[in-house]
Amino acid sequence: MKQAVEHQSDILVIGSGAAGLTLALHLAEKSKVILLSKGPLSEGSTLYAQGGIASVFDEGDTIESHVNDTLIAGAGLCDKSVVTYTAENAKSAMQWLINCGVAFDKEETLAGVDNSTAPYHLTREGGHSHRRILHSADATGKAVQTTLQQRAIAHPNIQVLERYNAIDLITTRKLHRPGNRVLGAYVWNRDEEHVETVRAKFVALATGGSSKVYQYTSNPDIASGDGIAMAWRAGCRIANMEFNQFHPTCLFHPNAKNFLLTEALRGEGAYLRRPDGSRFMPDFDERAELAPRDIVARAIDYEMKRLGADCVYLDISHKPADFIIKHFPTIYQRCLELGIDITKDPIPAVPAAHYTCGGVMTDLHGQTDINGLYAIGEVAYTGLHGANRLASNSLLECLVFARAASQDIEGLLHKIPMPCPIPVWDESKVTNSDEEVVIAHNWHELRLFMWDYVGIVRTDKRLERALRRCLMLQQEIEEYYSNFRVSNNLLELRNLVQVAELIIRCAMERKESRGLHYNIDYPEQIDNPKPTILQPSR
Repeated sequence: MKQAVEHQSDILVIGSGAAGLTLALHLAEKSKVILLSKGPLSEGSTLYAQGGIASVFDEGDTIESHVNDTLIAGAGLCDKSVVTYTAENAKSAMQWLINCGVAFDKEETLAGVDNSTAPYHLTREGGHSHRRILHSADATGKAVQTTLQQRAIAHPNIQVLERYNAIDLITTRKLHRPGNRVLGAYVWNRDEEHVETVRAKFVALATGGSSKVYQYTSNPDIASGDGIAMAWRAGCRIANMEFNQFHPTCLFHPNAKNFLLTEALRGEGAYLRRPDGSRFMPDFDERAELAPRDIVARAIDYEMKRLGADCVYLDISHKPADFIIKHFPTIYQRCLELGIDITKDPIPAVPAAHYTCGGVMTDLHGQTDINGLYAIGEVAYTGLHGANRLASNSLLECLVFARAASQDIEGLLHKIPMPCPIPVWDESKVTNSDEEVVIAHNWHELRLFMWDYVGIVRTDKRLERALRRCLMLQQEIEEYYSNFRVSNNLLELRNLVQVAELIIRCAMERKESRGLHYNIDYPEQIDNPKPTILQPSR
């Protein structure tokens, strides 16, 4: 029997992407922080973000215009006060990133001239009325991730725990103590294969989204909805999970996994074409390739099903080769490795699950329904995205709300005592599994029926079938979880099947088609739409 291990800190941050790193760096100036990373520190959705971050830097642009574009993309379900707050705080959040050392492209830099006073090169993406996307070539997420993680690793007040899965939150309610406050979390050390305890005054969920619940996704393997599932089990409300964004263009190739073709390609003039070479987006929307993602994804899905095609094609070859290589070096190189020269050839593309617009309900400071528990970034539902996320508002949300949460926590830090000791994890009644095939089978079944029944286009019958299968899987997985020691695959599957149920139940409650949720049985939009809010049983 291994000795129980307990970690202790002022703040436990679960997740090491842009949201988690930003929060940790802000708080580490005045407190001790434990930063928990499920895989290597760099492995998360931030690393793979290509396009950029939306912010008003151009004199011809306005905050009001950014707000309006976000509201239009959100299809009537955004909280305008949250959208305004985000847009107003965007430039200062970006300036903090720049001060941290993130190098965004400038006009003269792209032209081969080094000039530190040059204006930033701003690109435009679908749904935006102006050029307002700051970027670092076509690998903005990588620039943000590597810069922030280097600072976090070097900071004396940040303890990084890599290859640790958060299992469940520990709250006063779970321990039958007074109040409703978070006390820490049980975490699984993947290298030692041992459950440990983290005790903290505050806990922040920065675990990203849940697109791994679908068979085809642009997300890395860690995007398994852990924070959403843990918050739900702890008693937090969850909202708008029916709105899962399918990125219109992921690379379609047998040797390419999860490789995104950034929105900026279409922002810089790329066309979507059928296999016969003809364009189709002008048939669906007057904005053509620059329509919001939900419209583009449905159009691609429709054309593929209508034609029986495996994919469509994204074509930027009509632009000068130097322009393409300078603006999209990562995509150019990756496609070239697969035998596709994007300066000459169209790129095969398909939609894939990309972004979770719903999540754990929070206020403007990231505070959830449980005292001391915060949720920031893709794991959270703030009201910013509504029924569809505007391109390049995702990393922005991470930065703005991480700073807001840090300010809230700093104001409370010295008022909250360190929690009393909490019980160690009890695994005296479980054994090692000899039936890992059960996890593999259930994993495949879950992702397949979610893609087929709860994908880009839905019906009531498909949703009913999905819920029945989901509840059966939940029962099997919970029985398995109760009898065997935890593992990475088991923990992720347990969380994914919970998130799947939340997505399905939200989709069943929305009796209309709006934004990312399209139900053939309810093709029209209702008047005065509201967020879909699920309340856990106490």
